[in-house]
Amino acid sequence: MFLEQIMTSLGLSDLQFALAVIGLGILILVALLNLRYAHVRKKAKAQNALEKRFAPGFADISSTQNETEAEQVQAPVIMSSEKAAIDPRIDCVISLRFDEPISGQEILKEMEDWQDIPGPSGVQWMCEGLNVNVDEVETWEPIQSDAVYSELQLAIQLASRRGPIGVLELSDFCSRVQLLAETLGSQIDMPTVSAMLESAEELDRMAAESDIQLSINVAFDEPCSWKDLAIILRQRGFHLSRNGRSYEFGGPEAGLFKSAELDSNQSVKQFTLLLEFPLVPESSRAFERMLAEGVAVAQIAHGRLVDDNGMNLSEAAVTSIRQHLDVLYIKLDKSGIPAGSSTAIRLFS
Repeated sequence: MFLEQIMTSLGLSDLQFALAVIGLGILILVALLNLRYAHVRKKAKAQNALEKRFAPGFADISSTQNETEAEQVQAPVIMSSEKAAIDPRIDCVISLRFDEPISGQEILKEMEDWQDIPGPSGVQWMCEGLNVNVDEVETWEPIQSDAVYSELQLAIQLASRRGPIGVLELSDFCSRVQLLAETLGSQIDMPTVSAMLESAEELDRMAAESDIQLSINVAFDEPCSWKDLAIILRQRGFHLSRNGRSYEFGGPEAGLFKSAELDSNQSVKQFTLLLEFPLVPESSRAFERMLAEGVAVAQIAHGRLVDDNGMNLSEAAVTSIRQHLDVLYIKLDKSGIPAGSSTAIRLFS
């Protein structure tokens, strides 16, 4: 009855009242996130007064450093250990613009506690600044304490093999960037959260359609010992992986394909080669090379190529795979994320 009186006095329909309640709930959620971040930030700063803590890639920028120490510290990089650049094709990008250039040291100081960003491992965020050094051409780069910047780009990856970014992770990141903009006195250019979530869902759908793993199976007429197979593979240019349970094949820069895991204590009845299509460029002709190695191993170890059902692999099946690959390569090229590119490796990891 009380709600009906409020609705009547305000002249609201049921739908309008429901939308108003939802809007109020969103505002309360954003406010709570901001309060939580402010509390965490205050706590981190208090603790830093006694003990400096830095995320991987952050260098000590304490004002008590002398010049000799500062020269010995490597340039800090605000990103994960993987060296990658912000890419609007897979990242949510938020821009901060300063009326007057600001030092990298001040920026880093305000971001000391950003290692506390919640969310599943693999949620990758980065920060780049537009260097305005008069002796150099303006360039985007990871933030360095001894440089000066006129603009920042902060980004968080929208999707990976784990799926699209969640609303809580994205909202927390946006709240942090908004607070940073207020602290540094900068203008901010940020898409809406709903638009970013839609982009994440769309990117995830595209990635799911292209995330293909191809296999070539070699079935041996008689089980092959691990030792004999290892000798064959080494002679063919394979090398044992770090886990010691599979073999990898690749050029000087990156691996092209690998074997399924094997048990060194048992004879091998079937040997399988695996190719993750989005991670290798079309120019590498990885599938053709994997097929050739499968044929070679089969000939040397008295085996035959079979499909996943154990049937002999036919030329028609191989032709079909080639045609399907051509379509996938074209699709990724049109999306602006060609197979084997650094952006594709980030997206399909």
